[in-house]
Amino acid sequence: MATQIRQRDNVTILEPDGRIVGPAVSELRQTILPDIEASETPRILINFENVNMMDSSGLGVLMEARTIASRKEGRIGVINVGKQIKNLIVLSRIVSLFEHYDSEDDAVSALST
Repeated sequence: MATQIRQRDNVTILEPDGRIVGPAVSELRQTILPDIEASETPRILINFENVNMMDSSGLGVLMEARTIASRKEGRIGVINVGKQIKNLIVLSRIVSLFEHYDSEDDAVSALST
């Protein structure tokens, strides 16, 4: 799994590509956590447009990232969450822990304030 990382208006945008299962979970952890830890108040947007599957371990990485970001008064938003990932988040009852946006523009505008 490859993950593109870019910045826009003080928001780090992560765009994972592929399946977040198995070894890809560790890759996601190594990508997202250092950025959160290095920032005083992290603002992260995860674009799931090119992710077609995620398992519970991937969900665990997202929860770990959210916990660390929250301690630093940071925020994590998500966009383009597909049906499989949305079902996983809803079933695990953590859907309300992530900020959901309809577009990158909406997310960056909200997260950068």
